[in-house]
Amino acid sequence: MSKSILILPGDGIGQEVTTSMVEVLNFLIEKYCLDFVVNTMSVGGTAYNEYGTPLPIKVLEKAKESDAILFGAVGGTEWDHLDWDDRPENALLSLRKELNLFANLRPAFLFNELSEASPLKKEIINDLDILIVRELTGGIYFGEPRGIISNESPKYAFNTMIYNEDEIRRIAKVAFESAQKRNGRLCSVEKANVLEVSKFWRSILTEISKDYPDVELSHQLADNAAMQLVLDPNQFDVIVASNLFGDILSDIAATLTGSIGMLPSASLDSSLKGMYEPCHGSAPDIAGQDLANPIAMIASLSMALKYSLGQEHVSDKIDMAISSFIKKGYRTKDIAIDENYLKTSEVANKLITTIENE
Repeated sequence: MSKSILILPGDGIGQEVTTSMVEVLNFLIEKYCLDFVVNTMSVGGTAYNEYGTPLPIKVLEKAKESDAILFGAVGGTEWDHLDWDDRPENALLSLRKELNLFANLRPAFLFNELSEASPLKKEIINDLDILIVRELTGGIYFGEPRGIISNESPKYAFNTMIYNEDEIRRIAKVAFESAQKRNGRLCSVEKANVLEVSKFWRSILTEISKDYPDVELSHQLADNAAMQLVLDPNQFDVIVASNLFGDILSDIAATLTGSIGMLPSASLDSSLKGMYEPCHGSAPDIAGQDLANPIAMIASLSMALKYSLGQEHVSDKIDMAISSFIKKGYRTKDIAIDENYLKTSEVANKLITTIENE
């Protein structure tokens, strides 16, 4: 039975890195006779310009029908003046919510050949390999009530941080099972010293840990975890956190690797259908200049093949090609140490050649 893929290039460099990813995808479909149905549609600011909304109904409907969504990036200064409902970023949050993509997997890894690009010393950062499991559809980003009250004095604003037991249990299950497949260590991050929500979160994680005796569970407060990511990142294996804390920690972890342009992500529902996207944004400052690093987008394709499309062996081929790409000294501008670097449009062919020759 064929699998359905929806490609949403979005805005800025999202369109460029997606073009590179599609080159690799088309090659893999032909080489391995993959039974995929592929559709491409507009989203974000590009969709707003075309249809007056960042997430047209037909795009949302197609997304709900798809096994995997490959999402580029959204946003740009030309849309900053719009109200929130019309902003490109709203398309991303709406897709996550409407598709119930509650589990965000954010790997942070370093190819030791790129250790010079990291802001940390080699002896601290070498062999970095962390997985951050972020709850993605609950917490303070979606909690109600929320608002800005401007007709009272003083004016004020408020948000609601809320998690129910089911939301915590399902993200905990993903985190524990991920740790089982790695090195068996899970660190739960919250602020149980000051937040009732975090106290509740910690109690649920502690209870669930009894079902996973092969996983060592630890707890850290969010501020300490952020500090530890910088001081000693290799102490971590898998980190699980709420929407807010996971957002912050995953960006810190990505920065440690020297370039956010190398890191993919997956956002999954309970059936492992999902949306896959690079960790970087639309980078309007370099959009259209053929300078963006498409590796994160291509690595996101690898994650889609592994989790949602049932092609783990093909996923391994991409991962091997990316590793070989780095070892051979190929670089894009963001990870280059001189002016000798590949353009965005040149990367896919190098990876394809590597796969063909292996």
